Amino acid sequence: MPAPSRDSFGSLPDGTAVSRWTLTDSTGAGASILDYGAIIQALRVPDRTGRAANVVLGFDNLADYLERSPFFGALIGRYGNRIAGGRFELDGTAYQLQLNDEDRPNSLHGGVPGFGARMWETAAAEEVEGGSAVTLTRVSPDGEEGFPGTLTVSVRYTLAHGRFTLDYTAETDATTIVNLTNHAHFNLAGEDSGTSILDHELSIAAQEILPVDTALIPLDSPITVAGTPFDFRTPRAIGARQDDPHPQFLLADGYDHCYLLTGGRTERPRNVASLKDPRSGRTMRLETTEPGIQVYNCSHFDGTLVGTSGVAYPKYGGVALETQHYPDSPNRPEFPSTVLKPGDVYRSTTVLDFTPDSQQA
Repeated sequence: MPAPSRDSFGSLPDGTAVSRWTLTDSTGAGASILDYGAIIQALRVPDRTGRAANVVLGFDNLADYLERSPFFGALIGRYGNRIAGGRFELDGTAYQLQLNDEDRPNSLHGGVPGFGARMWETAAAEEVEGGSAVTLTRVSPDGEEGFPGTLTVSVRYTLAHGRFTLDYTAETDATTIVNLTNHAHFNLAGEDSGTSILDHELSIAAQEILPVDTALIPLDSPITVAGTPFDFRTPRAIGARQDDPHPQFLLADGYDHCYLLTGGRTERPRNVASLKDPRSGRTMRLETTEPGIQVYNCSHFDGTLVGTSGVAYPKYGGVALETQHYPDSPNRPEFPSTVLKPGDVYRSTTVLDFTPDSQQA
């Protein structure tokens, strides 16, 4: 396989050059990664006939990422999802983060600008068996966006044999909290299709979700998905229960909830979800080490965002499947811990497997 290639993706207002790395693999798949925000700018995978299309939403220029992006493809940190009131306590010290969740009193996705709007350094770009990989790193200084400790973060993107792997690591010099994820929005019909994902078939290995209040912060107890529009234990079209009057469905205008994955946090990634576009036949199987997936159905899209191919993104034009720890975990001792201490290493892996059924082992 050819080594990853690098080209220019413009410059920041201060003149800093932004690069785009292109990965390829043995199946004809391709991925484009920016060193701004460690953003997945494109992910091209073949359909049942071998025709490749970009299946993640995004832009073809840096200006739109700077000015308009709803976290398209961005690496999210230090803390993915919401922290109520932007407050948490560690070892008896209280910390106040930025409140940046629109009109809700929360810290969202690490604050402003967050990891998804910072420059990253390229540590390695290499060929691997059946594909290629790029590793990006950055050092988040003590106090950045209000978080304690100097955090050294690395993400390795590997594309090989139809599998796109995201490996995260982090270390700190003082006790802190970490919850990294990627905010790719998927449309397996192709980001240029102009269609919604309501007919995409989704399955999730989860018996429960975290219900939320009006600020989208988890309530006290999980609820079972059985008998609700949140039940994806067997594959079902995302829009199959679009008119369901369930209070949680109405509250979030669809899906913006964390699913509690069966088996919780694991050392090695395991199969937890699948997404299929019945028209193209493209299927994405999702594996992760994380205990949860935040599902968001892009219900707030209104056609004003024009994507990479010059096509407007309609309401429900994509779906985000964010593998992560649970929202507001720093304030919820009953949730899996997101605390990272000096001497420990944070590790998280998520795999997007686009291997055709005929090639599955």
